[in-house]
Order: sequence, then structure tokens, then C-alpha cells
Amino acid sequence: ISPILLALAICIKLDSKGSVFYNADRIGKDGRNFKCYKFRSMHVNGDEILRDYLAKNPVAAEEWKKYAKLRDYDPRVTKAGVWMRKYSLDELPQILNVIKGDMSLVGPRPYLPREKADIGKDLNTITMSLPGITGYWQVSGRNDVSFQERVTMDTWYVRNWSVWLDIMYLAKTFTAVIFGKGAY
Repeated sequence: ISPILLALAICIKLDSKGSVFYNADRIGKDGRNFKCYKFRSMHVNGDEILRDYLAKNPVAAEEWKKYAKLRDYDPRVTKAGVWMRKYSLDELPQILNVIKGDMSLVGPRPYLPREKADIGKDLNTITMSLPGITGYWQVSGRNDVSFQERVTMDTWYVRNWSVWLDIMYLAKTFTAVIFGKGAY
């Protein structure tokens, strides 16, 4: 894996200024925040870029409100970031989160702390489990799924967890990553 990681790091550095890595607080097991590691796929001033873009584009603002993502075009994402995200390569550093015990390979996707209110009553259920690099949402269309559908999927996963379910999601992850299904 290390030649792949090195190649990705070089691509990121050549593509845009800033650190190769990005880390941000995410909600983990029992509602505790942790630093989630990723390869940086956005410009360093992404929040400012997003704010300006949404102010000028009401259709994009509605999309952001529904999905908490921009599905067709996100001006924050770098050129290297577009293909890293399509094939989930930006997620590779999360293996460190698994080693540290903050995440597991399979589980609900880790949410941003600012999303707590949007998750609502399902937060306690979702945080009963370690968040995962992959899971129900990740193999079921990812960004083609609304935020509320994602919450429903993550809640269902926690309530119905089994080893076989994890094995199935790991197998489906391979296909989703190879074909870039639902990734933007």
C-alpha cells in the first residue's frame, strides 16, 4: 500500500497548496469526538468557497440542504480530489483510525459534530457502534442517498448488526469502489 500512499501524496502536493492530510472532528462511539484522517481532497479555503458558491447558486443551496453534499459539482474539490473521491482513495488514512480504535472497517459513517441536530433521536442508536470506513450507506449509493436516508440506513445497521452483515458490506465495498458507484 505504501507506494500507493506515496503516489497519492505527490499528486495532492502537485495539484494544490496545503497539507497532504486532512483531519476533522467526527462523532464516534458513545458520542465522543475523534480526529478522522483523510487525504486532503479539497482546497484549503473550502468553507469560504462553499459559502460563496451557495450564495450565488440557489439550486446548489437546495441540494446542499437535502444531501449535505453537492452531487454534480463541488467547487471545493481539487482536480486530484475528484478522482480520489470517486474511488474512495481519500479514505485510506482512516486505517490509522481503525488501528487507534476510533473506527472499525464496517459501521455507520462518522458524522460531523454539526450534524447532531439533523440526526436527531437516532444519534444515540448510531453512536452505540464504532463508525466504519465502509457500511450500508457506502455500498448503497453513497451520495445518491439523502442525509435522512443515510441516518435511517446507519440506524438499521446498528440495530441489525451481525458478522455476516459486515462480511457482505466488505464484499460490496470492493464493487462500489472499483466502479465509483455513488461517489462525487
